[in-house]
Amino acid sequence: MIERTAYGFGVKTKLPYEQAIEQTKAALKEQGFGVLCEIDVRKTMKEKLDADFRPYVILGACNPPLAHQALTADLDLGLLLPCNLVVYDAEGGAVVKAMDPEPVLGIVGNANLVPVATEVKSRLEKVIKQVAGL
Repeated sequence: MIERTAYGFGVKTKLPYEQAIEQTKAALKEQGFGVLCEIDVRKTMKEKLDADFRPYVILGACNPPLAHQALTADLDLGLLLPCNLVVYDAEGGAVVKAMDPEPVLGIVGNANLVPVATEVKSRLEKVIKQVAGL
C-alpha cells in the first residue's frame, strides 16, 4: 500500500537497497523519466560532516516533454524541477518515495500547471507501484 504525506508518497519494499535503486531507475525510464542527478547522501554526510548515515540516495528525475510543458507555462518553474525521489535502506528492505507534484506545483497558482502535475503524479505513482510489485 502506498503511504502518503502532505508532500510525497511511497512504499517500503522487501527489496535490498541497491536493487531498489536499480528497479526505481528502470521504472522511471519506462514512464519516460531520465535521472538527471543522483546524490549519495550517506557518502556526502561522511565526507562533509564525518557523520554516519544510513544508505540513502536522492534521484533527480525529469520527463522532458512534461518539463517542457511546465516551463512553457511558467519559466521560473525550473526552481521546482526535477522531480525528486528517495531510496533508503530500511530494516528488512528499502523505502522508495517520490515528491508529490500536485502540492508542489500548486504553490505556483498557475491553472495551466494542473494537468502537468496530475500527469507527473500519475506516472510517479506507477513507478512506486512497479517497484513495490503492486
